[in-house]
Amino acid sequence: MNLPQMGYDRAITVFSPDGRLFQVEYAREAVKRGATAIGIKVNEGVILVADRRVGSRLLESDTIEKIYKIDEHICAATSGLVADARILIERARIEAQINRLTYEEPITVKELAKRICDFKQQFTQFGGVRPFGVSLLIAGVDAVPKLYETDPSGALLEYKATAIGMGRNVVMEFFEKEYRDNMTFEEALILALVAMGKSIEGEVQAENVEVGYVKTKERVYREMSVEEVKKFVDKANERIRAELKK
Repeated sequence: MNLPQMGYDRAITVFSPDGRLFQVEYAREAVKRGATAIGIKVNEGVILVADRRVGSRLLESDTIEKIYKIDEHICAATSGLVADARILIERARIEAQINRLTYEEPITVKELAKRICDFKQQFTQFGGVRPFGVSLLIAGVDAVPKLYETDPSGALLEYKATAIGMGRNVVMEFFEKEYRDNMTFEEALILALVAMGKSIEGEVQAENVEVGYVKTKERVYREMSVEEVKKFVDKANERIRAELKK
């Protein structure tokens, strides 16, 4: 006889008999259906690459934003529910400015990531709310480059290279084989674009990816134009084509 689920999958404050919070797992599923975003760090800086392909030719591509500036030295990429992402980005920006006003110094990347995760965790613990259906890659430079991944549960992990969204598994498997600690900034960017190509199962188009970065020396967030991205995309596509011929 099958016992009814008793609303375990509907109530955020109720654990299932095997210790699961189904609402959090549903939020993770929303992230898995989101566009792929990739983060990679090397000694020269940290890079975020996001898939911004347009689903309709009637849609203005400029309205699709996947990478956001948080502070002068911090940026974030999102995957999942767009509206949820917007709320968390605004929260992150406020936390960064509060730290500047209170302590007269920029917030560290780790501290900002922890505050966002603490905020997300509250929405897994109280009734009348639901978890955020979005994951963030928070990247920046303090003394050294930092790259963090946040989960809908509020979990926080630091990575050398990672991905969120529908292409995560493919990208992580690729990075496990190809990532090296001693890569240059250009090599890391090309590797991230090749990984994006693997996630979309084809060549990358410069206008369909968004690239943001923070270099260690400058400690200032910058976003690449389509023209700047294109020269790196061309090199990445050469490698993609070569691997397809094998």
